[in-house]
Amino acid sequence: MPKMVFISPDGKTRTEVDAPVGLSVLEIAHRNKIDLEGACEGSLACSTCHVIVDPEYFGALPEATEEEEDMLDLAFGLSHTSRLGCQIIMSEDLDGLVVSLPAATRNMMVDK
Repeated sequence: MPKMVFISPDGKTRTEVDAPVGLSVLEIAHRNKIDLEGACEGSLACSTCHVIVDPEYFGALPEATEEEEDMLDLAFGLSHTSRLGCQIIMSEDLDGLVVSLPAATRNMMVDK
């Protein structure tokens, strides 16, 4: 089974987990009690599952859709390798994927 690594917002903790093929990074995070919000439950209606993909793996991901890009525009701490965890679907090709969690999230439903 593929593995992936979540890096804590402060960069001090690396958590390696099993990453079943076909699940999203958001689903994998929730299964492993990783603090990745996902307020819209993966429906591409928020940016709270924003992750920063390690540059080594970023090129292996399919391009973001226009809808994902629109949601990323709302994300806190956006970087050139930012993606939404609900849109990254695990595959064998992504074995070893490393993502960092941002220092904060912006939930437009509750943040004013």
